[in-house]
Amino acid sequence: MEKLMKPAEYAKELGISRQAVYAKIKKGILRSKNVDGKLYIVVDSKERSQTVSDPAKTASKKAVTSTQERDYEALLKAKDETIEVLKGTVKDLKESNREISTTLRGEIDLLKEAFHEMRTLYVHQLEQKKAKTDVETIEVLSHEDAPSAPQQADMIEDALWVGIKKFLKHFGAEEKKEKIAKRLKKAYKKGDHRVTKIDGKLKIDLNESYEDILH
Repeated sequence: MEKLMKPAEYAKELGISRQAVYAKIKKGILRSKNVDGKLYIVVDSKERSQTVSDPAKTASKKAVTSTQERDYEALLKAKDETIEVLKGTVKDLKESNREISTTLRGEIDLLKEAFHEMRTLYVHQLEQKKAKTDVETIEVLSHEDAPSAPQQADMIEDALWVGIKKFLKHFGAEEKKEKIAKRLKKAYKKGDHRVTKIDGKLKIDLNESYEDILH
């Protein structure tokens, strides 16, 4: 069964504008008739039933869409908040790692300094111990090699003792004066029987050989 409806009534029932109704007529979507010079929309009962129910469906769809949009916006907001929290956490972790790295570097530097001080102290102690051992060894050797008092008396009587100046002249070594003088003094300190002191002056026995001193 067909029914005629004015465009304004049809638009109101569907919840659309009259311009939309005229556009549908123009496109052939809606059937229309001219009655006494007026335009009417031809609607049958089935189409009208569907048309009447459409606004409810449309409203329902709009409500669903609106709910979905709100949920989506809430989800986006929660996501943004989560991202901000994660950014703050990452920043805190970076700061914490930076502090830990700085502390570790400081402790490593302290360990290096302590190791250097311990090494320096250890080397110093070794040098002192070595120097002490060398002195003791020289003293022992000097005492062992040193002649007894009677032997020293005999040696002094049999020897031909002269000073450094005559010694150098005797062997023609005046040009090596300083070098040879140092060697003779060192030989005396080691207890060399060829060198002695008489009246506080260094004397050398010309009866002995001095190749090790002169060369």
